[in-house]
Amino acid sequence: MFVIKETPVFDQIGGLPIHVLVLHAAVVLIPLLEVGAIVYAIMPRWRGQIGWSVVILGVVAPICAFVTRESGVKFYDRVIRQGTSPKGRELLDEHMHFGTLTMWFTIALGVAALALTISTLRRPTQTLPRIADAGLAVVTVVLAAISGYYVFRTGDSGAHAVWGTY
Repeated sequence: MFVIKETPVFDQIGGLPIHVLVLHAAVVLIPLLEVGAIVYAIMPRWRGQIGWSVVILGVVAPICAFVTRESGVKFYDRVIRQGTSPKGRELLDEHMHFGTLTMWFTIALGVAALALTISTLRRPTQTLPRIADAGLAVVTVVLAAISGYYVFRTGDSGAHAVWGTY
């Protein structure tokens, strides 16, 4: 009989859950992307100075969000297998929900930030953007705000799940 062994990707490194290790990168890089994208969108004269930072964060922060979420799924499965109270499971489920939304909104923000930087690449000092650039800037700012909200909710619900407080 052919058996496929489950891969340990996103599970543990040296006995420590990867989620606990990578979530701190997401907590730093996602808000940096949010701030950078907002500044890039509303301050055309700063685009030349921060453009490359926004591009790098537009790639790295969504990857961090994805790895954090996937490792969180593995960690969740491990905790559930070990047993948890109904209240503990409720807290973990809420945290998982917010983490999933954070990942998707961060990916959307990364795409929007990259699209905005590419669309304005040839005009970094232009003060009146084209209509499309203005629309993309609005979308980027909205996605940054939503992403920021979900980063906060995810972190808050994770802290409550770990420390058992409300």
